[in-house]
Amino acid sequence: MQIQKGSQVVLNFALSLMDDQVIDSTFDKKPATLIVGDGNLPEGFEGLLMGLEAGAKDTFLIPPENAFAQPNPNNIQTMKRSEFAADMELEVGMVVSFADANQAELPGVIKTLEDNLVQVDFNHPLAGKELKFQVEILEVNEAP
Repeated sequence: MQIQKGSQVVLNFALSLMDDQVIDSTFDKKPATLIVGDGNLPEGFEGLLMGLEAGAKDTFLIPPENAFAQPNPNNIQTMKRSEFAADMELEVGMVVSFADANQAELPGVIKTLEDNLVQVDFNHPLAGKELKFQVEILEVNEAP
């Protein structure tokens, strides 16, 4: 059976940067199970799986446009230090959790600290990165 929209797929995957730094992998853990088209994988990743069958192994190079997009300068915000808890020790590179308009969790990375201002980057940490996506398809079934 070939993977198509709505297929339930059991797979091992590894996501890495072009320098082979692994971002996430299931090869040394429990395989992942997903329904193609349910939104758990970006469309650019799902499209690569279409037509593959159980037993298939492949490595794909994914440009930023098909992964986590290019960084958007509008997603970098400057905030007052007083908007953070007084006892919070901020450091460049630190990930801080914020709430968006719908009260959903929104992570931001501290880019700069200057006097009483803090620059926070709300772009996805992998935005602008070309990625390697290694897959091993273990099972392909009709969606339950």
